[in-house]
This record gives sequence, C-alpha cells and structure tokens, in this order.
Amino acid sequence: MEVKTDFLVIGSGVAGLTFAIKAASVGTVAVVTKKEAWESNTNYAQGGIAAVVDPSDTFEYHIQDTIVAGAGLCREEVVEFVIREGPERIRELVEWGVTFTKSDQEEGEFFDLGQEGGHSRRRVLHATDFTGREIERALLEKARSLPSVEIYEHFFAIDLIMKSKVLGRRGANTDRCLGAYVFDVARNVVHTFLARFVILATGGAGKVYTVTTNPDVATGDGIAMAYRAGARIANMEFIQFHPTCLYHPEVKSFLISEAVRGEGGVLRLKNGEPFMERYHPLKDLAPRDIVARAIDNELKRTGDDCVYLDISHRDRDFIKSRFPNIYEQCLRLGIDITVDPIPVVPAAHYICGGVMVDEHGMTNIPGLFACGEVSCTGFHGANRLASNSLLEGVVFAHRVFIKAKELLSETSDEELTIPAWDTKGATESDESIVVSHNWEEIRRCMSNYVGIVRSNKRLARAERRIDLISREIDEYYWDFIITRDLLELRNIAVVARLIILCARMRKESRGLHYNIDYPERDDQNWLHDTVLDRYSTGF
Repeated sequence: MEVKTDFLVIGSGVAGLTFAIKAASVGTVAVVTKKEAWESNTNYAQGGIAAVVDPSDTFEYHIQDTIVAGAGLCREEVVEFVIREGPERIRELVEWGVTFTKSDQEEGEFFDLGQEGGHSRRRVLHATDFTGREIERALLEKARSLPSVEIYEHFFAIDLIMKSKVLGRRGANTDRCLGAYVFDVARNVVHTFLARFVILATGGAGKVYTVTTNPDVATGDGIAMAYRAGARIANMEFIQFHPTCLYHPEVKSFLISEAVRGEGGVLRLKNGEPFMERYHPLKDLAPRDIVARAIDNELKRTGDDCVYLDISHRDRDFIKSRFPNIYEQCLRLGIDITVDPIPVVPAAHYICGGVMVDEHGMTNIPGLFACGEVSCTGFHGANRLASNSLLEGVVFAHRVFIKAKELLSETSDEELTIPAWDTKGATESDESIVVSHNWEEIRRCMSNYVGIVRSNKRLARAERRIDLISREIDEYYWDFIITRDLLELRNIAVVARLIILCARMRKESRGLHYNIDYPERDDQNWLHDTVLDRYSTGF
C-alpha cells in the first residue's frame, strides 16, 4: 500500500496530535503510531503543564526558573518565546476540551495551580494527577473528529525515505525527506507513506534503561530514524532520572508525581530521617537532577533498596482529592499514602537531547520537522524544569505548523518513483531469544555504566559492549524478516550508542550529566552542545 498525504506525523502524543489538529485546516494529515493512539508518554504525565496564568506570576519568573534549571545550556531566546506563548496554547487546549482542575475562590473560579521542584511560584496546571491522560483524551477526540486526519494504529515507522537514497547520490541540493516506510504490525507488511512534510513526534527513549517511568513504546524510534537519515543529534548525555518511581515488585514503571513533593512530601531514609537538607537549600523542592543524585548517593551509602516519600502529615481528604490516581494505585498494593510513606527509587524519565531543530522545529534535513521529547530545541538545556515538557510540546507543535503552512505552497510533490520495501532475501527467524537477550543486555549495561553517576572507565566499558551488541543486531536485522521487537531493539541500540558518545565527549559535570572524573562544571570550555551525526560517528 502507498499512502500520499500532505503531512505525515509519526507519533500520537501531545506534540503530534496538536500539530495534526492544526494542520488539518490546510491539508491532509496521516498520523502513524506503533500501538494504540493513546499509548504515549503524554498519557502517563501525572504532574501537569507549567504556564504563567496567575496574576501573581510573571514570564520573567518562569524564564529565570527554566534557565537556572537548565544549568547554562538553555537557548535563552527559545526559553523566552516558549514561555511567553504558553498561555495562548493553554487557551487552545481548553477550547479543544481539556479540563484542568479548578479551585473556587471568592473572586471567581481559577485554575488550581501546583508547585513543583525548581519553580519559584505555583504555575502547574493539572487535572488532579491524570493530566497527561486528560490532554491525550481531548486531543484524540478532536483529531478523530476531523475528516482531514487519518490515524493509523499499530503502524511502526521503520526508516525515513530520503531523496538522496532514491536517486542513488548525495549532494548539497539533492536531499530531502519524502516520507517513511511503515510496518503494519497486524498484517505483517510494510507500506510506503509519502508526504510533503514529515513531523517526528515519537517521544522519548526511557526503555534504553532497566528502570523507567516511560511506557513500553518509548524506545527512541524517532531519534534513531533521524540519525540514520543524516539528521544532527544533540545533547544525548542529558538523561533526566525522575527521583520518585514507585519501588514495588508488582509494578515496573509507576511514577510518583513531583507534585507530591510540591504539596509538602518529604523524602526520608528507611529509619525515617529526612536527608535532602544535606544536598540543597530547597531541600525536597530542589531540581530533579540534584534530588536524583541525592537519592542515588544515599542508597549507595546505606545499602538500602529504596528511600521513602512521606506526605502522610497532610490532610487525608486533601491527599485523596489531589492525588486520586496515586492513592488508588498504591492502595491496591497495600500502601495507604495517607498514613504510610511511599517506597521510591530514581528511574529514567526524560531525555533533554534529541533531534536538533531550530526555532521552527526544522531539522537540517529539508522536509523533516521534529517536536516534543524527540527533539532538542534548546529549551531545557542540561536539565528540564518540572512540567515544562508538555508546554514545549504544544508551543513547538504550533510553530512547526506555522512554518509548514508557509512552506506548503512552495513545495510540490516529488515526481519520483519510490521503490517498495525490499526484504532482500530475509527469512523467518527461529531465534527470538537473540532479540530478548540483547534487549536486556543493552538496558542493564546502560543502567550500570551510563546512569545517574558516570565515570570515564564506566563509559568506555559501555561503549565497547554496546558496539559489540550493535554489530550482532545489524547482522540479525538484515538476515531475518522484521518484527516489532526487532525494530525496537535496533533503535534502542542506536540511541544507547548516541548517549554514550555524547557522555564521553563532555569533559565536565553539568545538569543531568555527572562524571566523577570531571566533577565540576566548566563554563570556559563546555558551554555548548554536544552534536553528532552519522557522518561524524562512523556508524
């Protein structure tokens, strides 16, 4: 099957759907998503979306908080426009049916604003602790109501279709992204999707690590595809570990929102002792990188399996109404958070690097845009401020739309014969154990050697091991017929190598990247991005 459309959106989270809804007004839109459309990082975002909507808050306060958290690597002009454009994007979400929690006050009805680590003011809009799910619900309903939008579920994008490859040559004026080859998981066939513009909105890559808050779909597919196509990739060393993922044998990735600490939750050791005052003046409201390293250090020091987040001193009814999802999930496991502390550990949560884009979400490849977590915009710098990710997603989706709309009239369909997907003699594999074994080995290697605290020796060891595994995966990929598991394995191997290479390049500690061999921040030599592409790395 060949599908032709004006816009091909790969991914169905907040960024992809926001773009699709807007782009439907000027052209046809195909949204491909590798599982059900609602299965995205957006759907699991509990905390909320940060924006200046309260009269006591200011753009300047939010800008300053973001820049401080970003540890010197934020692009200040990007921070400025994202935050200033935020309130308008919030108004759009409300118009599209998103219901944020409100509080009744004497002066009228206002948004109930939360405060999270690193924020100097209450500015986090939320829908109790189901914010991501509420946004995903509303955007999906809106997108599905539009006749110009077609959503393809269980369609896994394999690789981007590049003009240079079709023509068999590379040149300064020849390359352009023309679409993507997409694997139809249910029918086990590969389709060709052609588009004037391709928008990567595939989310993050938490599944590169053993413990993550991300859903199973977060395997870095967009980053890997863009890298293979020749896009520039930046700042992959900055992996944000959320400090508080529920530690329980029956649950593998349940996030305990940062909003719990924002509402007074205290981190304690097994013996009940609070410890964050030893690490930062803001104590439990310190930025995430500091809190995650503090927990990591305490666990190594004590030998305990977890620390505890305690909000039991707050009113029982308040806890149940503010955190109904967390309350019910924990209660199901025998933890009553109104009286019991919650066992937590840090977990891979968000990647601040990704596909490098400009202020319009454009990559270095004509015809290819990226927005949301898959992209590196310069907004987050070396460490994302809590609840800024959904904000970045909606603002950049709007900017991608404005630019793509402007370019649409200037772009004609390419009169090229696009070859169908070629299996090249691949056969069915009877050794699926190879896929599962390599998957687990990559994730263990990354967790052990490229986690919260790194060293030169650990990074070198990780690079050697991931290189060996990657060569085995490449051989396997070309010999056997593709499966969804194989495609994800191929992608996490690429992302793992990019993380390691960027981490080895940066000879300092900054934000989310901490190397014990370079424990200090070095603004004289490292106040810049780490940038890679396939022509410079050799793989």
